[in-house]
Amino acid sequence: MALTQELYATPASRLDSFVAQWLQPHREWKEEVLDAVRTVEQFLRQENFQGEHELDRDVQVLKVIKVGSFGNGTILRSRREVELVAFLSCFHSFQEAATHHQAVLRLLLKTMWQSQDLLALGLEDLRVEQRVPDALVFTIQAWQAAEPITVTIVPAYRALGPSVPNTQPPAEVYVSLINACGVPGNFSPSFSELQRNFVKHRPTKLKSLLRLVKHWYQQRARDVHVTVEQRGYPNFKLIVNPYEPIKKIKEKIRRSRGYSGLQRLSFQVPGDERQLLSSRSSLAKYGIFSHTHIYLLEAIPPEIQVFVKNPDGESYAYAIDPNSFVLGLKEQIEDQQGLPKKQQQLEFQGQVLQDWLSLRGYGVQDSDTLILSEKKGGKALFPAS
Repeated sequence: MALTQELYATPASRLDSFVAQWLQPHREWKEEVLDAVRTVEQFLRQENFQGEHELDRDVQVLKVIKVGSFGNGTILRSRREVELVAFLSCFHSFQEAATHHQAVLRLLLKTMWQSQDLLALGLEDLRVEQRVPDALVFTIQAWQAAEPITVTIVPAYRALGPSVPNTQPPAEVYVSLINACGVPGNFSPSFSELQRNFVKHRPTKLKSLLRLVKHWYQQRARDVHVTVEQRGYPNFKLIVNPYEPIKKIKEKIRRSRGYSGLQRLSFQVPGDERQLLSSRSSLAKYGIFSHTHIYLLEAIPPEIQVFVKNPDGESYAYAIDPNSFVLGLKEQIEDQQGLPKKQQQLEFQGQVLQDWLSLRGYGVQDSDTLILSEKKGGKALFPAS
């Protein structure tokens, strides 16, 4: 908070001094981090990784580059994270990079535990972390630093080849990228040199501005209170960072309540559809930056989650086997909302669902929304919308 007040009280003429005093890392710290990271880079470049059956016999790292804030020269003093992209010899196309990505991560993870140089740096918490794309994450210790450094390694296809900085990639690269039809952002590391150089070679003034924007952005990213609702259990609250993966929220819930089933989290903006919260996304991705309520549903395969929307616009989540009769869902609705099943009418994609047909037969899939109304002549239990 002190830094935020200091920033807002700083006149424009003194912003350079503010960056130097509060945001720019000390040279000694950068050298310590670089020295530790060089050991990781040297390990990647010199190691001949013994490939699995679907990979080349030997997997070699063609090039390692530092990306992100540390790579482009805009890292904040408070951050202790270094991101590396490793271009591999076994990737000859975007398609191969997507196909063998997980195998390479497993290979790197297994080999790193055998490196005495990395173990001497205090290698810990080595894991594959789900993101887009998935990455290898671990911590090491710089010799003089009090806190560990988090290192992220992303294997990638060297689509640009040994390109010269600031040159235009050939059109064929983008054609092959489009033809690969990958998940948005999955092949972004292949272009990380362009991304890094775009900022790295800019004037110091621009880098200072980026540091100020990052600092302001992080100060806005306050933790939010999330109220978790689940039928049959009292509500409980969590304090979470809106930018952390929803997967971590699920881990907090699991530690709190010890669930063994599949957690399905959803939320609803008033007047809008209920949405499933993806484990790989964050609350920020859904525009959630303030206190909110989320609904927890525990599903056991082959159950799916379906949303049932009332006339008042409120939606509820239910877990049900897609091979179950529609009547089974109506019984759950009666149990939770009190509307007798004989008075319920469910619609999906404009079609009224019959009690003795299955949900799968109507094409209902996971996280689909069904519309609930009351049959004519029944007692109205829902307020008018």
